[in-house]
Amino acid sequence: MERFKHFLEYTIFELGEFSLHVFNIFNLLVIFLLARFVLWIIHLYFKRKHKEGKIDHGKKYAIIQLLTYLIYVIAIIVAVDSLGFKITVILAGSTALLVGLGLGLQDFFRDLVAGFIILSERTVTSGDIVEIGGIVGKVKDVGLRTTSLITREDIVMIVPNTRLTNEHVINWSQNNSKVTRFEIRVNVAFGSDTQKVCTLLTQCAENHEDVMKIPGPDVLFREFEKGSLDFGLTFYSNNLFRIERTKSDLRFAIDKAFRENNIVIPFPQQDVWVRQFPQKEE
Repeated sequence: MERFKHFLEYTIFELGEFSLHVFNIFNLLVIFLLARFVLWIIHLYFKRKHKEGKIDHGKKYAIIQLLTYLIYVIAIIVAVDSLGFKITVILAGSTALLVGLGLGLQDFFRDLVAGFIILSERTVTSGDIVEIGGIVGKVKDVGLRTTSLITREDIVMIVPNTRLTNEHVINWSQNNSKVTRFEIRVNVAFGSDTQKVCTLLTQCAENHEDVMKIPGPDVLFREFEKGSLDFGLTFYSNNLFRIERTKSDLRFAIDKAFRENNIVIPFPQQDVWVRQFPQKEE
């Protein structure tokens, strides 16, 4: 026992009044292992609540992220204090340095604040399908400073959190149903059987596996255009991330159905009138 006590009191490093002993290292390990254990318990608790249906995935993710940052900050403060440093003294002595860093890292701190806002308000969370700046992506991870998205081209896109709070962002997954309404516009030639067009469009949508049966697809007669009749095929789908593939399949099916039923999709036309002026007599 005496040997173990001497081992813990063994000085590893010494500089002026500061000395680092074995038991200091032991304290650090215990502090961070305890922090990891607490986080493990939190993960298990919210995982069970999620399975029971008492909390959704987005809320679970946001709470765990916030608690993770909070617990690690507390662990770091306790660890520094266990080494013999006084946090209040350190902060008071480095006020000028912190002010300088704050001025130089304004964008960094703005992103941090935005990260806390996103995690607390849950405007964007892991798994959401969002559109920002014309780019659609699935949220992979929401960090304190940046958010990572996976685009439809399977490219990881890193977005500063201030963009998600300051810019116009469309969150397709914000509603609880995870189902969104989409539309395909189709033009047909004047004189086409409009009822037949409506039937063919509905059939094409109903035959696709990604189109919801309830609520089912609907066809709207949008407008009499200058050279065509404008229809809109609206449908609901939960395949938000790969919806462009679904739309492409529907366009192929519509084109085939129209060809088989002699429904003409007009191409742009422009009439040119040529006026002949009388020639001058010599």
